[in-house]
Amino acid sequence: MNRMLGPLLRFDQKSFFYVFNLADQFNITAPAKSFSRLGDGYLYAIIALTIYLVDVENGELFVTCGLLAFAIELPLYLFLKHTIRRPRPTPSIDGLKKRHQASDEFSLPSGHTAAAFLFATVLSWFYPSFFMLFFSVAGLIGLSRVLLGVHYPSDIAAGILLGCSAAFIALPF
Repeated sequence: MNRMLGPLLRFDQKSFFYVFNLADQFNITAPAKSFSRLGDGYLYAIIALTIYLVDVENGELFVTCGLLAFAIELPLYLFLKHTIRRPRPTPSIDGLKKRHQASDEFSLPSGHTAAAFLFATVLSWFYPSFFMLFFSVAGLIGLSRVLLGVHYPSDIAAGILLGCSAAFIALPF
């Protein structure tokens, strides 16, 4: 098992350093913090409330699907995070400059990314014309978490998988 995981973990760490160092190279820590804040949840609530009030035809179903998706995602996220207990990059790698205060000490999966991709998936189901915008914002939220040093790329991949899966389970096919 370790022979298989070793190369994957080394690739994950190398990828992390590559992305993390881009923040200094291109002076993008401030924009990364802004994108990260988009994933804090307030924006989702504002958008959902707006859709509920404005879209007479689909607003109630949109909110119902979104709430169901989050009701599926959140317990799974908490279970995985507290079972796997992977330390975040910044405190666990010596000499790494801290750029952001994470809400807890574990990194896998990325909750910001899971929520962003869950929301982008639900939005895209109801408003497919804007799927590029929705998934671009979700992708930038996930990328920002690596740029800020609070997640490894594999944490982001796990968050994408978790968020999209929860959304697909909740959507009316």
